[in-house]
This record gives sequence, C-alpha cells and structure tokens, in this order.
Amino acid sequence: MTPNEQPLQNNPPIPQASASTRAAGHSRRAFLFKLSLLANGAVGAILAVPIIGYLLGPAMKKGSGYNSWIALGALSDFPEGETRLVDFRNPVTTSWDGQTGDIPCWVRRVSGSNFQVFAINCAHLGCPVRWFAQSKLFLCPCHGGAYYADGSRASGPPERGLFEYDHKIVDNTLMVKVGKMPTLANQASAELPLTQLEGTSSTAQLASVEKSKPRCASCQG
Repeated sequence: MTPNEQPLQNNPPIPQASASTRAAGHSRRAFLFKLSLLANGAVGAILAVPIIGYLLGPAMKKGSGYNSWIALGALSDFPEGETRLVDFRNPVTTSWDGQTGDIPCWVRRVSGSNFQVFAINCAHLGCPVRWFAQSKLFLCPCHGGAYYADGSRASGPPERGLFEYDHKIVDNTLMVKVGKMPTLANQASAELPLTQLEGTSSTAQLASVEKSKPRCASCQG
C-alpha cells in the first residue's frame, strides 16, 4: 500500500443536508413557483380585459348607443352657404377610447333649415376628405377623389358621392343620428326592396335590364 492510499474506513464522511435545510429549499421553490403563477395570471388578465371588451363591447352597448341622436350645435353656429367641420362623441365608446371616440363630420348649411351632414370618409377607401371653400370641392388626399359641395361625385376613383348622416332640427339645434357609420350596407337596409312593375312580367324586366347594360364597342357585332 502506498503512502497516498488510505483505508476506506478512514475517509471523512460526506455531510448530509439536514431535514430543516431540505424543507427550507422545498418551501422556497414552492413559493417561487406560486409567485410565477400569480404573475402570469395577472399579465393574462391585463391582456384579456381589452380583448374581451372589444368582443363584447358592441353587443353590450348596442341597445343604448346605436341609432341615438346627438346635438352638433345651434343653428347659429352654421352660417348659410358655408361648410364646417364638426366633431361629435360616438356614444358607442368607453372612457379609455380617448380621442378615438371623437368623430368628425362636415356640416353644410344650404339655406334656412336645409342642411347636409357628410361623413368625413371618402367613399373609395375611407380616407378623410378635406373641404376647399375656394374651389367648392371636397378632395381626398389619398387617391385624388373629388366631390361637389352637395357631396355628389365629381371625379376620381370613388363610384358614388359622400355618405350622409340622418339629421333633424330640434329647438334650433342641429341633431345627427349616430352610432353607426353611414355606409352602403346601412343605407341599403333602410331602403325598400325592388318591386315588380305592375303589368310587367319578370322576363320582360330582365330583358329590359340586359338591354340597358353598357356594352363595349369591341364586344358588339
């Protein structure tokens, strides 16, 4: 046996962790695990609040906010022959919507109690249009759409005029019907369906429609 070799029984024993130390380590790991679960749950709840509000908000507020009337201002605020930009607060909003809940519109007073209230969005792709009093035109800065003072289409990509809000006058105050943006879908739902002309068969109507369709010169013959 060499001097460096020692009997196994003479090696010092490996110290063993006490029961209290093991218990302290286990409780610390359990505490950190529970703390991580609590933190993850709090983050998930914070992220879920706006998502749930976005999904359920319209359904919860539809009864009170949709199809409501809001005052745009007194009649004296709108001189005859002028078009002015006015903001109103969308009733279908929450306190944290901030300025996004303020919706602008163009108000045109033709004369007396004759008004037009236009949506600011272009009928092409929804860009906000601007009113130029000198040229008497609404112009879209995005794709060059142009509209006359009465909102009808002048030129450019839009295939129709500006959308208009329903409005009325109550006690010398201009009121506008809000809650939904005026669109083709909303306007179509309020219109009466097409009815068959009296004394005209559906086949004759279809033939009349086909004849009225424009045809290109190269397609004829």
